[in-house]
Order: sequence, then C-alpha cells, then structure tokens
Amino acid sequence: MHFLVTGGAGFIGSHLCERLLAGGHAVHVIDDLSTGSLANVEPLQSRAGFSLTVDTIFNEPVLAAGMDRCDAVFHLAAAVGVRLIVESPVHTIETNVHGTELVLRHASRRRTPVVLASTSEVYGKGTVVPFAETSALVFGAPQQHRWAYACSKALDEFLGLAYWRERQLPVTIVRLFNTVGPRQTGRYGMVVPTLVRQALAGEPLTVFGDGSQTRSFADVADVVQALVGLAAEPRAAGDVFNVGNPEEVSILSLARRVLDAAGSRSPIVTVPYERAYEAGFEDLPRRVPDIAKIRALTGWTPTVGLDDILARVVAHERAGTALAGAPPDR
Repeated sequence: MHFLVTGGAGFIGSHLCERLLAGGHAVHVIDDLSTGSLANVEPLQSRAGFSLTVDTIFNEPVLAAGMDRCDAVFHLAAAVGVRLIVESPVHTIETNVHGTELVLRHASRRRTPVVLASTSEVYGKGTVVPFAETSALVFGAPQQHRWAYACSKALDEFLGLAYWRERQLPVTIVRLFNTVGPRQTGRYGMVVPTLVRQALAGEPLTVFGDGSQTRSFADVADVVQALVGLAAEPRAAGDVFNVGNPEEVSILSLARRVLDAAGSRSPIVTVPYERAYEAGFEDLPRRVPDIAKIRALTGWTPTVGLDDILARVVAHERAGTALAGAPPDR
C-alpha cells in the first residue's frame, strides 16, 4: 500500500514510517518540521518507497497531491507538548482543528481511510480510572490555556466521526496515552526525555507539583504496532480506541526509576506548577488507559515494560551524547 503520514518527521511519525517501510509499503510524509526533525527521517531518505515534502498541511495543493497518491492516511500532524500548548494556544487550536479539517475534507474526495491520532488529554479531569473510550470528557475553564489542546483534539474527534456518519469516510480515532522512546525530545515538556537528560548530565531531576500524579508510559514500537493494526482492520472505522500501557506509575517514582536506569546520583527537586507553566495550572491526578477494546478487536497488547523503556531511552541519549562529543573525522 501507499501511505500518507502527516507529521511523519516527528517522534511517533518517524517510527511509524520505519515500520511501514519494513512491511514493504510506500510512505509519503508531509511535515513542516515545526516539532519534527529532518534527523528523524534522514536514514529513510535513501530507502525505496519513501518520500518527504517539507511543507505545511495548510498548503492545500500539496495536501491534495499527497492524498491523490495514497491508499490510506495517518494524520499525526498536531501541536504537541504541554509547554507549547500553554505558551501558544492560538497555534495549538488552529493547527489541530483546521489541519484536521483539511485532511478529512481532502480524504473524503475518494473516501481514503484515515487513522486520526488523538490524545488521552481529552479525558481531562475525569475521575473514573482506567479511562474507557466511553468515559465522559471533563474539561476545565477556558481561561486555563492548558485545556486548549484537549478541547481542540476532542473537536477533531467529533469532526472525524461526523465525516464517518455523514459522508461514509472511514475514520479511526486513536487516543494515544504517554508514548516514549528514542528520538523523543523534552523540548515541549515531555517528562521522560527531560528526566533522562537531567540524570545523565548530573543535574537535579525536576518533578512538577508534588510528584504524586500518575501516568502510564507505552513504548513507541508498541504504539506503532497498534496504529498499523488498526489501519488494517476495516471494523475499526467509525470508532475510538485507547492505545497505551496500563502500567501506572507516579512521576516521583518515575524519577527514581530514571535515576536507577541512568546510574545517576542526581537529586530530585519538586517545582510548583505555577513556576513551571502558569498560575492556576491544573494537572490530572491519574491517567491510565483501559485497552480492552483494541485488544478484543486486533489482539494488540503492549509488550515493553517501563524499566525496559527507560533503559532504551538512556542508551539512546548516551549514544547521542557520545556522538556529539566525538572529534571530527580526519
């Protein structure tokens, strides 16, 4: 098959492209590199079947051309990361909502199947854990910019399902929980790469709030396998699926496990949310996925535990640090 991957030069997108190419498929990427990187896809540039257009999906002729040559779309292009969302709410809303609108509109011309990446953030302040796909979405007040991302992605979901119901466009919604692995950047507030880099540098590990908030971390290879499996399953169209690892850990415990994985003696310090983000910032006490639905449909279940995930990220960061400090070739 020929796949279009929007945001394919990003962290998850680049791993997805590798997986698709390994499966014998052709892949075309559209990415404006606002959060992605050419380095993520540089090893793919010489691979048969891979092509890249550095542009925005708001460029409709470029998007239309990509749609015309593909059999299915993975729509991953989005504004991501809590820090970026808090600092740039206009960019967040416009990128997520208008970008998804354009992808769905052009996909509907030929009813090209779309796998639409959403987020566990849409569960908002819900308290019934683990979160199931039918759980209520509970957001905070609009004065808190933190909720702009969750609301924009929820609107993406409503729009995608509307295209399915009204125009019979095969759209599958995937709510991604915290995804971790090599090539993820801590630039926009992603916690694992941030903590790992602090530990390896001998710096204090910064934990926001009191560290009692819990999250569930899935390996990017597992997540990519879930995406590919859902794309190949026609019965997934018109539905919503959680993708994540149900293993729950507090952020304070996560920091301690990072120290163990890195062999670091760095201290752990807590930072109030108002110093990290903005006054009145609201965090979620728990975020754990119920994955019974995707398991029942495709048989998918995560295979990599948190300690193995951390070991992989530490090894990747150490290799990158060693490479950066190596003398130039003579």
